Amino acid sequence: MDDLTEFRKMKDEFFARDGQSPLTPGQKKTFKGLRYFPINPDLDLEVTVEEFNDRQRVEMQTTTGDIQVYERYGKFSFSVGDQRAELTIYHSADGYFLPFVDSLAGKETYPAGRYLEPVALGNDRFKVNFNLAYNPYCAYNEYWSCPLTPFENHLRVPIRAGEKLFH
Repeated sequence: MDDLTEFRKMKDEFFARDGQSPLTPGQKKTFKGLRYFPINPDLDLEVTVEEFNDRQRVEMQTTTGDIQVYERYGKFSFSVGDQRAELTIYHSADGYFLPFVDSLAGKETYPAGRYLEPVALGNDRFKVNFNLAYNPYCAYNEYWSCPLTPFENHLRVPIRAGEKLFH
């Protein structure tokens, strides 16, 4: 079994049984596992990030009306099939953060977007594996507070990798 398949299996176990799971007790009773797109090696990327000279502070509103503060770290471009796309990476004390909404939002993916934590490789290079894209906890339970994806990270392309819509 490959690492990603094993990770997904462990995540399902966590959601089904752990006290820290975002699922309600009622959801756990009928939970049969999260749904994912097939693993897509074309969306497991190493990208060059163009750092912003002026790292502006961004206040992201959350699903519960709170505010979380990040800085705009840099942007990168990539291709999905023959379509070009661009995303901004954010940074906070917790690390790098990449929220995004793709063209499948509301149909196959969570309407408010999915998240990734890009891994810095040095020399402005980052590992961005969309196969690890996940729904925020508020996708399962409205009591969780999750940052809303900034408009600059709304894509017109489909990202058929990672976690699908929960229901």
